[in-house]
Amino acid sequence: MRIHFLILLAIISISSIAQDTNYSSQEITINKHVNGTLLFPNTIEKPNLVILIAGYGPTDRDGNQNFLKTNNIKKLAIGLSKNDIASFRYDKRIVKQIRQNNVDNSIKFDDFVTDAISVINYFKNQNKYNKIYILGHDQGSLVGMLAAKDKADGFISLAGAGQSIDDVILEQVEKTAPQFTEDTKRVFKVLKTGKTTTDYPLALSSIFNIETQRFMMSWMKYNPTEVISNLNLPTFIINGTKDLQVSKAEAEQLHEAATTAELKIIKNMNHVLVTIEGDDLENSKSYNESQRPLAIGLLDSIIAFIKK
Repeated sequence: MRIHFLILLAIISISSIAQDTNYSSQEITINKHVNGTLLFPNTIEKPNLVILIAGYGPTDRDGNQNFLKTNNIKKLAIGLSKNDIASFRYDKRIVKQIRQNNVDNSIKFDDFVTDAISVINYFKNQNKYNKIYILGHDQGSLVGMLAAKDKADGFISLAGAGQSIDDVILEQVEKTAPQFTEDTKRVFKVLKTGKTTTDYPLALSSIFNIETQRFMMSWMKYNPTEVISNLNLPTFIINGTKDLQVSKAEAEQLHEAATTAELKIIKNMNHVLVTIEGDDLENSKSYNESQRPLAIGLLDSIIAFIKK
């Protein structure tokens, strides 16, 4: 009797695995800077494809950094592929350089845009996909906007800022360390002239070290509201009410600049795309709790936008 039970259990397990893997996975090298994972649904011949672009910092294809592990990008990719939508997610070029112990401190924001365009072109040239959508999270939202123009069939901004990065940082300094507000304004004024400076308080060194200043100069020249206003393709803007880094007001700014875009504010979703019922402590802890599921309604709303 026990043997029969074990056989039945094995059959059930195999059946469950088969249901969970209705897509294939393939590792792809786009070029010397970009490696990623393609998930391709086995249930449709020519699916839509979503290219997922991660956020700020050395973020890998799954949405993780060294001490921050949420797997949020990976969860999105799997969720899409289970719903007959192909997905491609990739490591930011800085991740590859860190792993090879060969970091290039001259990386500019535009390099991330170049990488995203390379990914789009790679898949467009394959002619295997019905439509190609770009989904950018956090910093990846602005990267995606710039890359998607005249190339993609649709764009999704997920927790993307509505202000230029200098205004975002200035706002954060005003809230958390107002005594450094004037210093921050002064440094950004210098950076806008195309020059770097060593004249800043030690407390701001994590923001304004020389390598970061050069990167910041290439980033702050873009205003997300201006970029999205010129994006003539179906656009979906999403944010959460518990996002500590990018408030829903930022999403509303983007929406005001792109009035034909769809806007969805998800109740209790935070910046790493999970539901937070409690306080800021729970919110902060969730940045390293990969077992949490995606916020309720997030995946469904993305799928609905793509399939309409």
